[in-house]
Amino acid sequence: MTDNLFPPREDFREVHYLTEEKVYEILSICEGKEDYSPLIRVIGRIFSSADGLVQSFRKDKEQHPNTKEQRKTHQAKDEDKDEDEKERTTAMEQESEESEASASMEGATGSTENRLGPVEVSVDIEAVRRVYDRLLSNEKIESAFLNALVYLTPNVELDLTYLDVYNTNPDYLNIFIIVMENSSLHSPEYLEMAMPLFCKCMSKLPLPALAKLTRLWSQYSVEHIRRMMETFQQLITYTVISNEYDSDSLVNDDERVVAATKCLKLVFYANLLGGDLDTGHNEDEEEEPPSESSELTLQELLGEERRNKKGPRVDPLEKELGVRTLDCRRPLIPFEEFVNEPLNDVLEMDKDFTFFKVDSESKFSFQSCPFVLNACTKSLGLYYDNRISMYSERRITALYSLVQGQQLNPYLRLKVRRDHIIDDALVRLEMISMENPADLRKQLFVEFEGEQGVDEGGVSKEFFQLVLEEMFNPDIGMFTYDESTKLFWFNPPSLENEAQFTLIGIVLGLAIYNNCILDVHFPMVVYRKLMGKKGTYLDLADSHPVQYQSLKELLDYEGDVEEDMMITFQISQTDLFGEPITYDLKENGDKIPVNADNRKEFVSLYGDYILNKSVERQFKAFRRGFQMVTNESPLKCLFRPEEVELLICGSRNLDFHALEETTEYDGGYNKDCRIIKDFWETVHSFGEEDKRLFLQFTTGTDRAPVGGLGKLKMIIAKNGPDTDRLPTSHTCFNALLLPEYDTKDKLKERLLKAITYAKGFGML
Repeated sequence: MTDNLFPPREDFREVHYLTEEKVYEILSICEGKEDYSPLIRVIGRIFSSADGLVQSFRKDKEQHPNTKEQRKTHQAKDEDKDEDEKERTTAMEQESEESEASASMEGATGSTENRLGPVEVSVDIEAVRRVYDRLLSNEKIESAFLNALVYLTPNVELDLTYLDVYNTNPDYLNIFIIVMENSSLHSPEYLEMAMPLFCKCMSKLPLPALAKLTRLWSQYSVEHIRRMMETFQQLITYTVISNEYDSDSLVNDDERVVAATKCLKLVFYANLLGGDLDTGHNEDEEEEPPSESSELTLQELLGEERRNKKGPRVDPLEKELGVRTLDCRRPLIPFEEFVNEPLNDVLEMDKDFTFFKVDSESKFSFQSCPFVLNACTKSLGLYYDNRISMYSERRITALYSLVQGQQLNPYLRLKVRRDHIIDDALVRLEMISMENPADLRKQLFVEFEGEQGVDEGGVSKEFFQLVLEEMFNPDIGMFTYDESTKLFWFNPPSLENEAQFTLIGIVLGLAIYNNCILDVHFPMVVYRKLMGKKGTYLDLADSHPVQYQSLKELLDYEGDVEEDMMITFQISQTDLFGEPITYDLKENGDKIPVNADNRKEFVSLYGDYILNKSVERQFKAFRRGFQMVTNESPLKCLFRPEEVELLICGSRNLDFHALEETTEYDGGYNKDCRIIKDFWETVHSFGEEDKRLFLQFTTGTDRAPVGGLGKLKMIIAKNGPDTDRLPTSHTCFNALLLPEYDTKDKLKERLLKAITYAKGFGML
């Protein structure tokens, strides 16, 4: 009797795939016998078989019963499962509709809906999750999943490498969907062997499969997406800290790290798709006129074609999904959580940059997955790109000189008068931009007429500072200044010609190109527009907070909008002379009242007018100047708008203790000298304003570079014994020349005087 109920060993050999019901049936038998080996064997067999997993946990009607005895009951269950599936699908559709409704305000003000329609897959994901939840609590059964995954991956890798399995059977994707639902994948046992092998398989999926997997994951909850993100992050971190890398053994050559990073990319894009998206509102790209200069012909002859002439590369997955990082206003998980610091610490950026530029299939560059890099690492990649571009321009110039027989300048030299800096810079840069914009990508050298400073970087810093002070002067009228936000915005009725705005754009581009930090105060929407996105109502919160608040109150108003507000689609502003001017947001706008039905349209049009149309002339000129310098750099494909702001403006977070840790000493000083101890005690005692003045005096800017003051290499050198002379500096080299003052009070008095009154360049 017992033998009939429980055949010997109960191997369930007739089970070729699993359903939720079958798992629970076998589990029930095992619990009754207190012997889980039959279930462990079944899991080991099915989860190590690609065919078995593809057929398992299906929600479609084609799934057949495992045994003859079950067919009758299976037919009855099919009907119930169909009803359940209809309910689940209806629930998903309702959830999608609710998410679209929740985004209705953003939809009306410039954003597309933040969710895609449901992605159809044949695997019942909820059933898989329930099975994992039930089984993973048992340690013996958990190890069966681990062992099965190790055996599964080699066969899957072979299938994907040599057979067109996905195109033949799209349900092959079920393998990856089912495995990724295992909540134990981040445990050390998996990270050591199973996950590296599995990631390698996943990275070999064809592009349509990767895109489908990404779209599916984008519909998961934040908790599920975060778990997957943490799994791949932990695999990268575990592998990096478990190995030693150097110039001969690069992290780029570690298949485990590379595969995990490629898999993390899917989660990153799922994170974007699931967030608040705005795939529209793109700035119109200006077509560059074909160059007629002889330089291009020479470059072709010399094999020196312009790098990235067609602009930055586009990631294939990004193109397939139709979404960019820039399109996501607020991802489900903050961008910063995708950065892997241990990876950044071991990455040889000069080598990685080479792989990135060559775009070799044999070598992987982490710059193709910039989300995993911090701003400091990416800025180093940009630095290499800029320097190589400068050397390339220098080489072109030298070869051009040989061919033409005339001496050309291999550098971008600007000679300006301090009291006519705008006129001189404008004339020179305008000539260069018209005759040969490529010269803007030469290394910058600035000379102030009548001054003896040699530009090793410091003179350029002061040039940038003086140009910006002049251009942003409210009396000039190019920009307006908001006292509440401390930010500048383009002045719509400005009478200045476009060349002035082009100059500002060139200056910002040159600052990035020459690794200088500028003291500019723009709202974030300026950087979004520079990267290619138009401003929308949501951007007004940063740039025009008063208008934003008024519009938000209009959207939230529950009374009679038309009667109580009494506004129309015609708005009014003041011109340069204080006279009111009107603008119709729609044709005959003064005759169209704003009501509850059209207020979202009004808000959208108002934001578009303030941030785009009213300043279109000024901004186009500004962006044109910026792109003259940066158009061939990987800026757009590496950096987000907030990181571009950090590149241009630096960080206002000043950690002088970090600066003290990295400062070097010369001329007989060291960190244990009395005067050095007095110096740091004095600097740490300064208020915020004096600290900024000191930084300005020593480095030429009052901002910290990308990565903080710890990335700034300052040198303090001895400049003779006690004296009444003030400390001096070489801003080009971030060097402070400090006499050995007798007392701490004298040191403080001399230093404060030096940083307060210093300006100009002369012989020391």
